[in-house]
Amino acid sequence: MQEEIKLSVIIPVYNRPDEMKELLDSLSEQTFKDFELVVVEDGSSIKSEELCDTYRDRINISYFFKQNEGPSIGRNYGLARAKGNYYLFFDSDCILPPQYMQTINKELSENFVDCYGGPDGAMDDFSDFQKAVSYAMTSFFTTGGIRGGKKQVHKFHPRSFNLGFSKAVYKDTGGFPVTRMHPGEDMVFAIEVIKRGFETRLVQEAYVFHKRRVSFKKFYKQVFGFGKTRYIISKHYPETFKIFFLFPSLFALGTIGALLLGITVHQIFAFPVLLYAALVLADAISKSKSVKLGFLALLASYVQLFAYGIGFIDAIWKHKVLGKDEFGVFGKGFYE
Repeated sequence: MQEEIKLSVIIPVYNRPDEMKELLDSLSEQTFKDFELVVVEDGSSIKSEELCDTYRDRINISYFFKQNEGPSIGRNYGLARAKGNYYLFFDSDCILPPQYMQTINKELSENFVDCYGGPDGAMDDFSDFQKAVSYAMTSFFTTGGIRGGKKQVHKFHPRSFNLGFSKAVYKDTGGFPVTRMHPGEDMVFAIEVIKRGFETRLVQEAYVFHKRRVSFKKFYKQVFGFGKTRYIISKHYPETFKIFFLFPSLFALGTIGALLLGITVHQIFAFPVLLYAALVLADAISKSKSVKLGFLALLASYVQLFAYGIGFIDAIWKHKVLGKDEFGVFGKGFYE
């Protein structure tokens, strides 16, 4: 018989009290309130402690401050102090709809799974930039819809912006990999969960609203990191490599090559680039009902694809050509 589910929400935060306020507001407005919240302040210079104190009459909240060691280690710190038996993780820039906890409690009670993930999207009152970034991260034309809630891409790999797992998973894995490699540590965790025989599932109804980055520069840096760590993870877990991981790199190189040929040889070579741009623009305008947002989404899509592709190429260059090991992870496993 399945043990009664007791939910613990664990949030690592670093210098983001403004974002935390929106997340805490959404947690305080949940229709299902039988959960605890563990906030782990990861060495922030701008703390969220006073903000958390203002919610103690609405949320069963515990606050901890520790030295800065990165989100993966921060999540493990929270796991060790959580009192529940099923652990939920969100990024501090997420907002939960009021029914989220009710939805996941019902799902786990009726159709238990040891590890789940949910999709993310943009709220109507998000800025145009945030909506454009959300499009770039979830569109069929950029990520194949994988991050937007696609039901099946081989085995489902939950991500830490919207992730939950059981005490059994925690006992078996010890939590997230102890590494400062970020982003990417949640990808490693998901791979290990599946390798150890646990079932994972996408719960589409358990969605969150995700604000993501606040500028194209920060968005580029974040996605560049995704591309770089994807190569590193593929070297550690070669069985997880899929040919479509190469698509952003091929897209970046192909776009540059096509434009150069279009300028120097014949304009016909630039036609595929223009066709792709037209498809993305038309799709974004159709979905957003806004020409302005359509062009922003087009720009965000190019930033997303180029950043990921160049990050992947950068990791190959540094590892294979320069012999560098930025995170000290080559030659050993993430889980020892």
